[in-house]
Amino acid sequence: LCVNPYTSSTNYKTGNSPVCVTVGDFNNNKQLDLATANQQDNDVSVLIGKENGIFQPQYEYATGTNPYSVISHDFNNDNKLDLVVVNYYEDAVSILLGNNDGTFQAQVKYTTGIYPTCVTVADFNSDNRPDLAVTNEGSTTVSILLGNGDGTFQSQHEYRTGLGPYSLTSGDFNNDNRLDLAVANSYESTVSILMGNGDGTFQSQAPYRAGSTPKAVISGDFNNDKILDLAVSNYYEDTLTVLNGNGDGTFQARINYRVGDGPQYLVSGDFNNDNRLDLAVANYEESTVSILLGYGDGTFQSEVRYSTGSKPSSIILDDFNNDTELDLAVGNEGDSTVSVLLGYGNGTFRLHTTYHTGNKPTSVTSGDFNNDNKRDLAVANSADNTIGIFLGDGDGNFYSGKNFGTGSEPSSILSNYFNNDLKLDLVVTNNGEDTISLLLGNGDGTFRTEVRYSTGISPSSVTSGDFNNDKNLDLAVANQGENTVSVLLGKGDGTFHNQSKYLSGINPKSLISVDFNNDKKLDLAIANYGENSVSVLLGTGIGTFHNQYKYVTGMNSCSVISGDFNNDNKMDLAVANSGEHTISVLLGNGDGTFQTLMNYTVGRRPESIISGDFNIDNKLDLAIAIYDENCIIVLLGYGDGTFRTQYIYGTGRQPLYLISGDFNKDNKVDLAVANEFSGDVSILLNAC
Repeated sequence: LCVNPYTSSTNYKTGNSPVCVTVGDFNNNKQLDLATANQQDNDVSVLIGKENGIFQPQYEYATGTNPYSVISHDFNNDNKLDLVVVNYYEDAVSILLGNNDGTFQAQVKYTTGIYPTCVTVADFNSDNRPDLAVTNEGSTTVSILLGNGDGTFQSQHEYRTGLGPYSLTSGDFNNDNRLDLAVANSYESTVSILMGNGDGTFQSQAPYRAGSTPKAVISGDFNNDKILDLAVSNYYEDTLTVLNGNGDGTFQARINYRVGDGPQYLVSGDFNNDNRLDLAVANYEESTVSILLGYGDGTFQSEVRYSTGSKPSSIILDDFNNDTELDLAVGNEGDSTVSVLLGYGNGTFRLHTTYHTGNKPTSVTSGDFNNDNKRDLAVANSADNTIGIFLGDGDGNFYSGKNFGTGSEPSSILSNYFNNDLKLDLVVTNNGEDTISLLLGNGDGTFRTEVRYSTGISPSSVTSGDFNNDKNLDLAVANQGENTVSVLLGKGDGTFHNQSKYLSGINPKSLISVDFNNDKKLDLAIANYGENSVSVLLGTGIGTFHNQYKYVTGMNSCSVISGDFNNDNKMDLAVANSGEHTISVLLGNGDGTFQTLMNYTVGRRPESIISGDFNIDNKLDLAIAIYDENCIIVLLGYGDGTFRTQYIYGTGRQPLYLISGDFNKDNKVDLAVANEFSGDVSILLNAC
């Protein structure tokens, strides 16, 4: 049985706000484990690794207040890995000595400067004992704590840095066999170099220009000249800065590379096995990781992005599934998870694929628009007043086609055969001008100029069906601004009669057409955003509808779908409630009425919901786009109307509208989601 159908990152629960993650074999079983610093819980979570890159549920150990960074190392020379944790609000670091069975002893604390943020471990005084260097954001210093070799440390010595030191790394930058420090100063957009004297002391800093608000700095030989270079993530500039070293402790002028929004944590490694260092950066503001493959001459290719959990704040790399290829683990502050991205060894990772659209894509539909027996996509771009076409190649890849004009603020899009010519057409609601646009298809991936029809105020959603049993497709439109539904009966030639209106609940936002009472006449179900209900209007079969019946749902119902969730041959409903972070399931009685709702908690602000058999067990499952957490949540169905554990898959920023289809012709249900803020569509291919 396939329980995890989509091969993007795999997320594991931690404590609240895991801001840093480290790796090590904490129980000496030859499998790598993880530890996260949980900022809101004042503890660290330890996740014990199993085979194939899978991790067991967390164990928690107390730290100081507001733990900010964590590293594993053997501090007392007993061949057992220990932990050091930086405590931001306590001006201290915690040492937790390991027992070699995956457990740790109670913490011992050591004083640092004000607001410590990051720690690195190295032997700064050449006594073969690990020492600590800690950046202190509040006191504009770096603290050096020399180790005694027994797991204890001497009192700190502080050295001046630039303003707001946030992270640091150590390395021999001038080839004198003495370790030096590089510090990213987030308040003044510089990197400070402190040359080491080899006795645990350091010379005064020398600053180098980075980008705006540098957050992370690492060292590596990026141009294969046997001289250490630096890479810096610049948070407010959305760039990486590379400073190639001269070998004497100085560095060349910076080279910048574009990455995602809010780059924070940075690592390097050879991801594609070409003996050249590559870079990976966690993009905090858009919940992605950027991979930049290195050319080996100090320059890098353009980024490729992979989704993570919400607000990734730290990243590490290692081989988690013992396939000799580098993998990534990312600590996600926003949803309290760790994402594991298993590497293929060619520079790519298991992922979803993102395609850039117009501005503010609000809805997406699929269909074979060019009659090549391959699924294509059409996206409504609200800010551009366009529809964008993406033609599929049948392998799950898409290529950008032409854009076509719509009315003002297109919001919901649908494809079907409205003029009975076997060429797919499009209809889209224009939320900004109280119309719908009809675009008849040419059968080659292009469409004719739109024709508009009047609706009610602020049309938000559209569905089609044969409401009067004349074998011609009709339309129903939810009018969010006036609490009505418009029905436009089709003539079969791609034109429609003027609308007839029916009352709905307050602020209808989504609607579907299904036969709920088994009379072979299509009915309507409408999610009412403004009154926390779903309206059901039973159809007469002649193009008219009875007055609505309302059923209570959750707060701000925004999306509704139907399916037979309990296998009783009666159609049920599922509703996404964006105001209370739930979905409601209402089981149908088969006569057009529904039972009391069952609620399931999902992520923050669910905006779109669909159903399908995602894991091929002949039971309907649910997939929900979670707007505020940049992900899709999948709930697998038991087949009795209830649903089980959630699986989380990353998307672009602010996923708003979700559809399914077989995009690579493998007879499995794939997913596509329109991401409003990042202006793209994410494709998740089913791996079952």
